[in-house]
Amino acid sequence: MSRRNVFRLPRHPASVALARRRVHDHLIAWGRTEGDGSLDDTVLLISELATNSVRYGPGSEGEFEVAVTVLADGACFIEVTDASGQSPRIRGTGTWYEEGGRGLRLVETLTEAWGVWHRGCGGTTVWALVPVTPTPLPGGTPAP
Repeated sequence: MSRRNVFRLPRHPASVALARRRVHDHLIAWGRTEGDGSLDDTVLLISELATNSVRYGPGSEGEFEVAVTVLADGACFIEVTDASGQSPRIRGTGTWYEEGGRGLRLVETLTEAWGVWHRGCGGTTVWALVPVTPTPLPGGTPAP
């Protein structure tokens, strides 16, 4: 059985924290637990993709949409959609003290797959499949 939640937020920096909180709370309500690696990864990636939407989306007005689906195997399929018609791109790594440029590298590292869908009317969706990661047992070893 899969579960899905979709919500829209204004393109404002404060919406990034709200997106993180809402996704976290939905995943907890659906049975994820604190310390679950895939919970943490999903929330981190929602934060990165929402930040990109707020930072690089068109104009200063508008909204972005967040969707999270927990699939039957426990993996999370996440989507962030905005009105931008442009594809995000992975930037060079730059120097260690730069504030930006690492978000899509995190997406690439923490997911099984990710990509971009171009929607009609100029919208763009960045999607990612976050795998289930074993919850560590006491002592730090991953569960089988």
